[in-house]
Amino acid sequence: MAKFKLTLEYDGSRYAGWQLQKNERTIQGELLQVAAKIFENQPVEIYGAGRTDAGVHARGQVAHLELADTRLSPEQIKIRFNDELGHAINILSVEKAHPKFHARHDARSRSYTYQISKRRDAFGKKYVWWVRDVLNLGAMRDAAARLEGFHDFRSFGAIEKEGQSTLVDLDRVEIKEDGDRIYIHITGSHFLWKMVRRMVGVLVEVGRGMMTGQDVEAFLKTNSREPARYTAPPSGLFLERVDY
Repeated sequence: MAKFKLTLEYDGSRYAGWQLQKNERTIQGELLQVAAKIFENQPVEIYGAGRTDAGVHARGQVAHLELADTRLSPEQIKIRFNDELGHAINILSVEKAHPKFHARHDARSRSYTYQISKRRDAFGKKYVWWVRDVLNLGAMRDAAARLEGFHDFRSFGAIEKEGQSTLVDLDRVEIKEDGDRIYIHITGSHFLWKMVRRMVGVLVEVGRGMMTGQDVEAFLKTNSREPARYTAPPSGLFLERVDY
């Protein structure tokens, strides 16, 4: 058996997310199609560290590639993939991996960045959320600090399967401003489905003055559907990095 660690970037705006879906273009699906060409239809498995949603992007997604055998070097595999993939997906690096390495299960943390634009943007529409209101960044930072730590995020996540744990350890929720952009950097052990986008949406409501830091803290102690109402659009979300 041969196993490789792939690091890749992609523009998710034209894809229905990472995960393979019938009758939909997905990142995993594109990679599997190309792998079938490169490895001449031998059975191949490709698993990602994070299952990004439709329209979500990645600068540092990690996946593992597993197959019976290949004579291709990691660099040759990288070149062959990039020759076949469309311009919206790019393999940054390929490394040999331990036979037991798993891109998702072995990840210790994942980092996301959400990009907000303070103005209408002719070029970045697919990569930002334009918020027309003036946001109170001080109030947002206070609320963000309340989200850090080990909490039950059931109010912020959509449950994918019965019995799924909703406990998540958030290392960092940091908000920075640079010109016309606001960046929300979030690092955690893992994330529930739609959790990051709902957190961002709630923080924006705090910035608008429609919620308080106490309201955000209360969501961590209840099972509320309120955050789902404010789910931020996928366009501004990037999977930045996966650490092992």
